[in-house]
Amino acid sequence: MRMKGKYLETVAEIDHCIYIVLYYPQNNEPDLLQCLDAPLLTQAECENSYPGKITDNMVCAGFLEGGKDSCQGDSGGPLVCNGELQGIVSWGYGCALPDNPGVYTKVCNYVDWIQETIAAN
Repeated sequence: MRMKGKYLETVAEIDHCIYIVLYYPQNNEPDLLQCLDAPLLTQAECENSYPGKITDNMVCAGFLEGGKDSCQGDSGGPLVCNGELQGIVSWGYGCALPDNPGVYTKVCNYVDWIQETIAAN
């Protein structure tokens, strides 16, 4: 595994990302993996959606109007921005609900740990 490039520091750097969707709320499971181009939300938008729940290790992506989202079964999947891994599907309330975007682990906060773990093994 090679680590390269820039990692998300501020929302201003990147405004849209792609994540893999394995499940749709209507239980219409696709035969192929689905990709969704979704906006990256500001930290304020994320915190407003989940008061008291968001830390500096999290980032939100998705549509505040609802309708499209990652869901149960997608946890651990990638959030890719400009061709680089920036987040890991973590949690949210429900699936594709208004004002409840997906919450992702912010990979840039763990790059040192990832590199140290790889080097040690």
